[in-house]
Amino acid sequence: MYLGGLCVITDRSSCRISYEEMVLRTLRAGAGWVQYRDKISAKRTVYEEAVRLRNIARDFEAVFIVNDYPDIAHAADADGVHLGQDDLPLREARKIVGRKKIVGISTHNLNEAIEAERNGADYIGVGPVFQTGTKDAGLPKGTALIREIKRQIHLPVVAIGGINLDNIMSVMQEKADAVAVASAILSGNIEDNTRKFLEMIKSFRIAHHS
Repeated sequence: MYLGGLCVITDRSSCRISYEEMVLRTLRAGAGWVQYRDKISAKRTVYEEAVRLRNIARDFEAVFIVNDYPDIAHAADADGVHLGQDDLPLREARKIVGRKKIVGISTHNLNEAIEAERNGADYIGVGPVFQTGTKDAGLPKGTALIREIKRQIHLPVVAIGGINLDNIMSVMQEKADAVAVASAILSGNIEDNTRKFLEMIKSFRIAHHS
């Protein structure tokens, strides 16, 4: 399963429309990977929403990841789960979702990235790269951390945190495999924003593989 390019993360603080509408608009614009993040609702509500979003993602043949909850990812038959450092340990999450599902994890330094690879992660999130208001993710790490981790880790690296159309190129130059974006896509015209991100990623890759 391809884990590159652009991952769009749902976020109610950036956009007041429904999660279904967020996902539909980004997928219609060409995104191939969405992550459902809802840190507020009751787990029953998150599960029911995850089932609806999974069905939408399947219609577009897109990757659908549930944030935080391995049990909900499994119950909703999502493509996988994304964990934070304070969530269930990676190895335990793997037992719940199974070997065939994707398990990603947020990392904030090289040691966490090394541990994630050792414990069987399929990809790692690295950040926050820049200042972000989407969630309290700590101090910005800058793009140098991506470079450092890419030198020592063989997993796909997804850069996250404050990434927008003005700074994405500096992230891509450090060879991030993908970028995860919430507010810079969900604030404003979602379809246009998604297309612009995809165009910039594509143009960067063409320029650096020619």
